[in-house]
Amino acid sequence: MNDLTRIKNRFLKDPINVRLGGLASNLSRIKSFISQDDNYEAVKSILEESKFFIEWTAQEINSESAAVLIQYQIQLALWQQNLKKLWSIQDERRKIASEAYFMSQKILKMSGLLG
Repeated sequence: MNDLTRIKNRFLKDPINVRLGGLASNLSRIKSFISQDDNYEAVKSILEESKFFIEWTAQEINSESAAVLIQYQIQLALWQQNLKKLWSIQDERRKIASEAYFMSQKILKMSGLLG
């Protein structure tokens, strides 16, 4: 069993709201990690993992929320595809941090974990 299969099996054991909370946490980590030059690989990895979290969750939630997640997945894929180029531009990294945080907050609200 590879790492991705283990991650998926563990992730799918959680209820939807916890999964969404985990995705929100990942996006929040992007916001905090992206400011440090040494965190390129970590950000790249979190982007990849977050895309999978969306894939594994979107099919089990209402269509409106799934559509939002899929839009986010597309944005994450674009960031990941261009990360090498964007990494050297501080303004672009700040923009990603801001957008990732916005996504994180929206997903956290979607999860219902805020109360």
